[in-house]
Amino acid sequence: MKINGNEIRPGNIIEHNGGLWRAVKTNAVKPGKGGAFNQVELKNLRDNTKLNERFRASETVERVRLDQKDYTFLFAEGDMLTLMDSETFDQITVNSELIGEPAVFLQDGMVVTVESFEEEPISATIPEHVTFQIVEADAVVKGQTQSSSYKPAVLENGVRILVPPHIESGTRIVVNTAESTYLERAKD
Repeated sequence: MKINGNEIRPGNIIEHNGGLWRAVKTNAVKPGKGGAFNQVELKNLRDNTKLNERFRASETVERVRLDQKDYTFLFAEGDMLTLMDSETFDQITVNSELIGEPAVFLQDGMVVTVESFEEEPISATIPEHVTFQIVEADAVVKGQTQSSSYKPAVLENGVRILVPPHIESGTRIVVNTAESTYLERAKD
């Protein structure tokens, strides 16, 4: 689908210079002299390189729609993740780089959304919030609770995270997977 250069918004996928790019940031610029343009920061979906481009309103670009499908995470073997289609039970193997750093929070049976273009997986996302148990937490230092300080703790998957002083070993917490941060105590 063709769109004008000034219609590009963050999150849009466009075909540009022979590659697929995701718009990360956009800024409409109206200089005092000359025509207005859209300054767009692009990220390549295949090799993660970044590019800054200017698109005028008169230019058209090809906006790409990616196919999204939910898969169930089965297991990891090295850098490769095995996922299963919940409807057909077909299995696919993708590189953990498609998910990025949040891949450390994968759990058995977790739903992974895979975006693909012409049957080739381009990116994958996991749920924004996951629940884990704390297996090790440092003791609270006296007087430390007066300020809003955090202490290090280790989750059941071995990931280190900062938690509030009142969280102890054995507590189940909700973690933001995108930022690897503590959100709240689990309500289960």
